[in-house]
Amino acid sequence: MGLEEKAREYAIKCHSDTNHMYGDKPYSYHLQMVRDAAKRFIGIIPEEDRDKVLAGCWVHDVIEDARETYNDVRNVLGMEVAELAYALTNEKGRNRSERANEKYYQGIRDTKYASFIKLCDRIANFENSIKEGSRMASMYAKENKNFCEKLYFPEYLPLIDHLRRLSDSHSD
Repeated sequence: MGLEEKAREYAIKCHSDTNHMYGDKPYSYHLQMVRDAAKRFIGIIPEEDRDKVLAGCWVHDVIEDARETYNDVRNVLGMEVAELAYALTNEKGRNRSERANEKYYQGIRDTKYASFIKLCDRIANFENSIKEGSRMASMYAKENKNFCEKLYFPEYLPLIDHLRRLSDSHSD
């Protein structure tokens, strides 16, 4: 079994075991959307790192939402994937801005490919919000400029441009 498939099975089990849902759908729905967004832009990632990045897409929320630890992820998928999952884990906080603070974004920027995965996560959430007619689409549109600035790397411009188009079409 390859790294991505192992990560897929692990993440789906972790989220399922904690009854973690994405709205009224199993959380695997969201994880698949993040992975699919990554596949659309995977040409940006060097071929030798693609499996690791796709594995990171699957496990990006297991520490934050499924009661797994860094060591749990490392033991199953190795240190590089564990570093991605750890970097993508929100800080403690009472609200959205406390949880996604500067330390959180700095950790993402400092971990190779974590910005790519976080941008894919936002694309998945934004596109799903638009599809479902959710109020979250307006919130993502309002946050978009600041969010993209915090995660900007020149090589990720295609993802940022995609988010800008989504934002432009759904701003108030």
